[in-house]
Amino acid sequence: MLVNAYACNPYWGSEQGIGWHWSIELAKYCKVIVITEGEFRENIEKALAELPQKDNFTFIYNNVSDKVRKMCWNQGDWRFYYYYRKWQKKTLEIAREICEKEKIDVIHQLNMQGFREPGLLWKIKGPKYVWGPVGGMGLVPMSYLKGETLKKRLFFGLKNIINKIQYHYQPNVHHAVRRADVLLASTPDEQRIFKEIYHRDSYFVNDTGCELNMVAHDWNRADNAPLDIIWVGKFDFRKQLGLAIRVIGELRDMNVRLNIVGGGPHENDYKKLAEELGVSDKCVFYGIVPNNEVLKMMQKADLFFFTSIKEDTSTVILEAINTGLPIVCFDTCGFGPIVDESIGRKIKITNPKQSIKDFAEVIRELYHHRELLPQMSDNCVAKQEELSWNYKARFVVGLYEKRERER
Repeated sequence: MLVNAYACNPYWGSEQGIGWHWSIELAKYCKVIVITEGEFRENIEKALAELPQKDNFTFIYNNVSDKVRKMCWNQGDWRFYYYYRKWQKKTLEIAREICEKEKIDVIHQLNMQGFREPGLLWKIKGPKYVWGPVGGMGLVPMSYLKGETLKKRLFFGLKNIINKIQYHYQPNVHHAVRRADVLLASTPDEQRIFKEIYHRDSYFVNDTGCELNMVAHDWNRADNAPLDIIWVGKFDFRKQLGLAIRVIGELRDMNVRLNIVGGGPHENDYKKLAEELGVSDKCVFYGIVPNNEVLKMMQKADLFFFTSIKEDTSTVILEAINTGLPIVCFDTCGFGPIVDESIGRKIKITNPKQSIKDFAEVIRELYHHRELLPQMSDNCVAKQEELSWNYKARFVVGLYEKRERER
């Protein structure tokens, strides 16, 4: 199998972690050649030496300059995409050379995951072609921009328009979709769009996965302890921290505490909002906290409150499941299908006013029926297995084999 994974790092999350974990799990079932960018070569080779399946791996490094790497880290720098396309052209050359020398049965376009840049390996004929999990097609729900600045409303409105134009008319996207023997969608949004726009079926597979290292949750509570709620994320519009604080405002008569982990330029605005709502004593701001400390906080909390309205499947959702922490969130994106009644509660995307009311009602129910929380925590064990990296790899390898039998 030949895997195209621009971003790959064994010690990171996000795109880099996705590139690594998918590759090493697939290598348990077949020989894998990975073409990746060389920024994390030292980390890859260090981790690779310790893997039981290391003999099934070959990494090919297609390097870019430090200048381009800095552009990649600056997510607002659109110049990066010019160089990324050049990287994909070179990757196509490398892939063709590999296919001439090796018997490649499957080509897997893994990341970057955004649908706008599907790479160019779809041009190679012969091997089965797999694309995904594909993300980024979903639109920002504009109803949640009420009260935001004109600049922000214009930005997200324009972004939604560009998204629609690109998945209707971007040529490489159409080529990749038509060529794909297997399409993997990271959220139901992508599944729907693949069907409606391209008339192709796809499989819903979350882009991130769980490690099988369930941490026992600490449910020791004093009788008068508050309902401890934890919120984790970057302070930006998509994460909707302001909405979370307003929900606490609706629960000011109850013994609840919102532990807020994260940072961003609007921290003082959120603190001011808590003061205006009379809940500053119920909202504790911790700032940016190391990941291992966040996991310890999750292990002792009662609820994970996830108010994001636009992303694929957040790693922090899986971290909550790993620590046995029940989740309250929106029924949307890639995390909506994960969080069912067994491990949490979710509400529909509507508008801010209705969402505040709905979230408050859910949390009020759990506040008065706390015996449900340890039950949800226990159910996280089965959910963790279902979401494990290994489970995903076995599922996708099964799809490869199915397509081979159908040939």
